[in-house]
Amino acid sequence: MDEAVQRARELVAEWDEELGRELPHGVEVFDAHVHLGADIDGMSGEPDELTRIMDRYGISRAFMFCMDEPDRHPAFRAPNDRTLAHAERSGGRLIPFVRLDLAEAPIEEAVRCLDRGARGIKLHPRAQRFLLNDQRLAPVFALAAERRVPILIHGGRGLPPIASDLARLVEAYPDAQLIIAHAGIADLGALMAAFAGKAGVFFDTSAWSPIDLLDFFRQVSPEQVLYASDYPYGQQPSSLLIALRTARLAGLGDEHVCGMLAANAIRIAEGEPPLEPSPAKGSDTSTQPMVLARIHQYLSMATPLLWTRQPDTVGVLGLALNATEEQNGYVLEELSKIRELLLCARDLWRAVPEIEDDADRVRAIRQTFRLIHLADILAVTPRA
Repeated sequence: MDEAVQRARELVAEWDEELGRELPHGVEVFDAHVHLGADIDGMSGEPDELTRIMDRYGISRAFMFCMDEPDRHPAFRAPNDRTLAHAERSGGRLIPFVRLDLAEAPIEEAVRCLDRGARGIKLHPRAQRFLLNDQRLAPVFALAAERRVPILIHGGRGLPPIASDLARLVEAYPDAQLIIAHAGIADLGALMAAFAGKAGVFFDTSAWSPIDLLDFFRQVSPEQVLYASDYPYGQQPSSLLIALRTARLAGLGDEHVCGMLAANAIRIAEGEPPLEPSPAKGSDTSTQPMVLARIHQYLSMATPLLWTRQPDTVGVLGLALNATEEQNGYVLEELSKIRELLLCARDLWRAVPEIEDDADRVRAIRQTFRLIHLADILAVTPRA
């Protein structure tokens, strides 16, 4: 176990170096989606850890908000107070958003926090169990338009279609800037039909699937894209690598990559008007060697097992490892790199049942997923 942990650290350090080579020289990074606090799902985001990550990966600033926390009642008041305190202690690096529950005085809580320095609003329809046709959203959007602050809304898993209801809100309150999280994968096609090329509507990149992001980039204007990690759920260096490599593969040049990594979010943070959207990049099709497609398939099957803290009873990691030995008359450089990541992930995953301390067990699972995620990114973006 100790050897696997040490090897995992070494591999992450190697991919940190690779990330440094792939980032544009001297580029600024702005993370548009981070959490601090303790979620009822067991995940936690710690200020000191976030600061270390931001320092290590050159992240200058971040939009920050609380999690779905045990003391969220009433109105997320206590978690929002902690958000404001974290922001004050950060010296301007963490830009606070107020999180709202539509069932518990949302306007009063939003006004209270905005008056104390919050600079955005966070909404999570899955966690707070509301639909986008809820009439209580209208005054939230009206307040955001009045105060000229952005609304960041969950757009990932666990939602019904959301595009048509969001479109009506944006049409009714055009001065309210909107950030749709997780690349809008909950309703990607309809969201793109409604908002692609629309100034003032943005999407963040905090998605775990490189296939999702390739489909995302081919439809959205580069000026609408914000880099985001979703810390603590998203980890480095995979979070930056997946955004950077899929953007490159889609055909974004340095100017648009730099916009994604920081400039677009900086305009929001500074209250500047959005840039005029340009045409989307990317292709309607994705081409990769069959062996890498097989590896991606198996690693996609591994992801929900890790998220639910289950052992690899199906043997999907073994299938992915076996695929790395497939040559078919040529040798892919990526195969050896993927194999190295997966061998270490296999050793960590096998050791998880033997770990008695729950916190240590969670760390081992997250490290396992970090390695598998890096391998998957490499399998999908070999030409980036």
